[in-house]
Amino acid sequence: MRDQADLVRQRLASRGGGDEARVDEVLARDEERRKLLAEAEVLKAQRNRASKEIGALLGQKRSAEADAKKAEVRQTGDRIAALDRAVGEVERCRDGLLLRLPNLPHPDVPVGHSAAENPVVRTWGEPPVYAFKPKAHDQLCEQLQLVDFVRGAKLAGSGFLLYTGWGARLERALIQFLLGQHLERGYTEVSPPYLVSRDCMVGVGQFPKFEDQAYAVQEGLDGASLGKLYLLPTAEAPVANIHREEILQAAQLPLRYVAYSPCFRAEAGAAGVGTRGMIRVHQFDKVELIKIVTPEQGYTEHESMLADAERVLQVLGLHYRVVLLCTGDLGFASAKTYDLEVWAPGQGQYLEVSSVSNCEEFQARRMNLRYKAETGENRFPHVLNGSGTALARLFVALIETYQQAEGRVTIPEPLQPFLQAQVLPA
Repeated sequence: MRDQADLVRQRLASRGGGDEARVDEVLARDEERRKLLAEAEVLKAQRNRASKEIGALLGQKRSAEADAKKAEVRQTGDRIAALDRAVGEVERCRDGLLLRLPNLPHPDVPVGHSAAENPVVRTWGEPPVYAFKPKAHDQLCEQLQLVDFVRGAKLAGSGFLLYTGWGARLERALIQFLLGQHLERGYTEVSPPYLVSRDCMVGVGQFPKFEDQAYAVQEGLDGASLGKLYLLPTAEAPVANIHREEILQAAQLPLRYVAYSPCFRAEAGAAGVGTRGMIRVHQFDKVELIKIVTPEQGYTEHESMLADAERVLQVLGLHYRVVLLCTGDLGFASAKTYDLEVWAPGQGQYLEVSSVSNCEEFQARRMNLRYKAETGENRFPHVLNGSGTALARLFVALIETYQQAEGRVTIPEPLQPFLQAQVLPA
């Protein structure tokens, strides 16, 4: 930002959020900090010289002069302490501004204002054709008793689901299937905590910008809070932070992790925004992919991760398209993102089931994650994340795609071993 302020302003402006206006404020706070530090260094040098002079004066038994010099040193020390406090305050202000600035879009990302301007990169398969009008997933779920929407809301409120019977079994089967697919592709499975610290949320860019959208859990007795943890919005939060504040060896990279977790999002299911059924909910399951790679590997591994996410949809025989997000639709931490949108016949629309992003060094810097390059220097790696994939929308697309005229749902062959069945019975 110091060296290429105009470039930073330009790339931030392409996002359309007005964040480029904060660059001057950040630079002003940074310059103020540097001036305060410079003054403090000058005073510390003066204090060191004065301290030596005091020793010499005492050795010469010139106590009156030594006492005067001591008073001078005390005044200098008070000024240094005041400068140190001022530096701390300015640093907190500067860093607070920096933490609210999103990542810079990669130059290849198309400039646009909204999802309507996202170009379609490619499609796979064809939308299924039916001899009957396909039903929406909420009708199928009620008809086949896969999800009890009413009792789910009774248990936890609007936006929470109660999977029942074959619905619960299908959800579990999908999780097992997805994990197995990615293990075959060389990922290491981890099972993270579902509660994470604030540092983890800051590290991946969830906080401070989206702090008001998280579920917080208070610790303590009788309301005396001893700390606060957060229900993870995605397994990205804990898994990307596994190596936070570590220095890895270049030979360890790339690291590839896959994890299942439920995800909790307080902002989902807002009134009037696609709240019917399972499209937007507060809690859903997801299999998450994380990669930690060198910058040289970053975009090769990004395309590879996209292929891994696509593969599961192909194996399930689901029609989908790949969309490249424009600058105005890009996530806060991402430099470049592809979305996978699967066709849901009952909805008559595509549903996003995966976002595959390269955050470049953005998250690594926030979590102080580094690796030692072959040259011996410590560098920041690229951190990538992708859904491999998210449920419940995959659940929606699956049952809507494979519904039959008589009301049953055919189970795709790759899932049949997990369910020991070929159809979801009517």
